[in-house]
Amino acid sequence: MKISTKGRYGLRALVDLASNVREHPVPLTAIAARQRMSVNYLEQVFGQLRRSGILQSTKGAGGGYSLSRDPSCITVREILEVLEGPFCITNADQGSRDDKISGAVRTLLWEEIDRQIACLLEEKTLADLIRKGADPDKEGKEARVEIDG
Repeated sequence: MKISTKGRYGLRALVDLASNVREHPVPLTAIAARQRMSVNYLEQVFGQLRRSGILQSTKGAGGGYSLSRDPSCITVREILEVLEGPFCITNADQGSRDDKISGAVRTLLWEEIDRQIACLLEEKTLADLIRKGADPDKEGKEARVEIDG
């Protein structure tokens, strides 16, 4: 599965928002400028995130977006499922006859990969991404996950 631009940009924009929110909501134009993204595109992405309950918006002067919950309570899985839909690495063998070989491959490989990736995405939170972005060497020489693509 390849994460689309919507998922990558949405995740980056949320990390930016969470890193920059203080007492007042963050204007979408500020996020778009810092991340070099289209305001119109981010309006669509943030609309989805607001409808899902991840974000809240404030209209008018001084308006913008803020998180509806603490960043440590928002998982990467939740964000990506809102923007990309349910995670599934492949649709292979779905709808085909369910013989022993296709069942074994599906159960032992594809479903296990889906479970492992879902677990990884569930354990990583927006707060983790903020901390990693603030101090990229914090975790030493571990592999870095690029979210901008």
